[in-house]
Amino acid sequence: MIEVQAGCLVGIDAYPVHVEARIGKGLPVFEIVGLPERGVRESRVRVKSALAASGFEIPPRNLVLNLAPGDLRKTGSSYDLAIAMAIMAACDSVQLERVAGTLMIGELALTGELRPVRGVLPQLRSARERGLTRAIIPRGNAAEGALARGLEVYCASHVTEVIEWLSDRDELERVHEREHQHEEGNGDDLGDVRGQAAARRALEIAAAGNHHVLFVGPPGAGKTMLARRLRTILPTPSSMEATEIATIASAAGFDAPGSLKNVTRPFRAPHHTASAAAIIGGGDPVRPGEVTLAHGGVLFLDELPEFRRDVIETLRTTMEQGQVTIARARQRVDMPASPLVVAAMNPCPCGYAGDPERLCSCSPDRVARYRAKVSGPIVDRFDLHVVVRRVPPRALRQSERSEPSRAIRQRVQQTRERMPPPAATLEDHLANVDGHALQLLETAVDRLGISARGYVKCLNVAHTIAALSEEKVVSSAHIAEALQYRALDRSRADLR
Repeated sequence: MIEVQAGCLVGIDAYPVHVEARIGKGLPVFEIVGLPERGVRESRVRVKSALAASGFEIPPRNLVLNLAPGDLRKTGSSYDLAIAMAIMAACDSVQLERVAGTLMIGELALTGELRPVRGVLPQLRSARERGLTRAIIPRGNAAEGALARGLEVYCASHVTEVIEWLSDRDELERVHEREHQHEEGNGDDLGDVRGQAAARRALEIAAAGNHHVLFVGPPGAGKTMLARRLRTILPTPSSMEATEIATIASAAGFDAPGSLKNVTRPFRAPHHTASAAAIIGGGDPVRPGEVTLAHGGVLFLDELPEFRRDVIETLRTTMEQGQVTIARARQRVDMPASPLVVAAMNPCPCGYAGDPERLCSCSPDRVARYRAKVSGPIVDRFDLHVVVRRVPPRALRQSERSEPSRAIRQRVQQTRERMPPPAATLEDHLANVDGHALQLLETAVDRLGISARGYVKCLNVAHTIAALSEEKVVSSAHIAEALQYRALDRSRADLR
């Protein structure tokens, strides 16, 4: 019996699949077993045609292929190459020693062309963990293959190239990491933001302490502009973070940068009509949602009250736990989901409540219903509630360019290096907090109706503010600034 190594992608993780081929006596049939779904069963047609185009005809014999393990559902078209090479090995047309220990991934066209598939990087990482030494991938996935470590990765554009390599008659191209080319990003820079000093300060605090932000302000105040520039002040991803971000992008089918040094933090901004499955993840097979695609970067939810209530509520546990679990009858899939969540909303349906120049046309009941679309538990999970006001055009013209993102990013990076590990207990939160600062916070909790979660978040934000100021003790000034960012916690929020 012949065995070729393949893999099955579930969520962002890959699981080993052994393609077993056996040619025996009996009626000439070509069977694929091992819980294959329709797309996998259709590989029989693609493989037959691709091998025929390469000059190899499958003999009219009893051919059975088993995709083990049998209790794991196989989906997609990435098994084509492994199935084709298992048949070739069963017919003694390639060398068995080269087949062993080699992961084979790729979809075959009817002409034998090797087409790219999604999820190559998770497959390569899984192959390395299970002891494989080589992998063959489509040339279209070469950029993802360049990100793999501890594995010899070869690429091919046609099935004949793989057959020649397995027969020791020719060599395949080895994939190497591309030379690093520094990229400045997409042109967004926080220095382009005129005015909005309070909002810029809030973004710096959010980036330094990884705090979730909720912007509240009228249309045209710059909420979206500020959110899009948040990732420009986040620290450059470490090698481990870059690998994780690239793995998620590969599982989603996005283009790879070809070098870990070119990996940037993602920014995702789903439309408010997105479903819960699109935000959290799901489908059949399970695919990552927006919270996972934004992992390590920024997830921006514009017009937060316009999102469906069930969509908003699904974020409650995700924002605190940093991962999402998709439960199905056959499997349970865990995916990382730790983005910095930034949301924006208007103060009322028309958007002009509290605006000094535009008159609000909403009744108090209509305003209350609008704000009630975002539940208290969700509001509670945002560390910073920032009121953003419109900047007059004359002030925009007269104000000077602000501090650029590069300088703020450097300060954020230094602050993160100074900050202690995340607090695990209340005692950790209260450590290094001045007695007068605690008294001020407790007074604010009583007068403003701040919840216990809001109390802890105020302490976290105050610790971040102190670290930005290079101070080890949290003072009353730090607590007072942190309390300014809890406007929506007040029993009667005054957004004016």
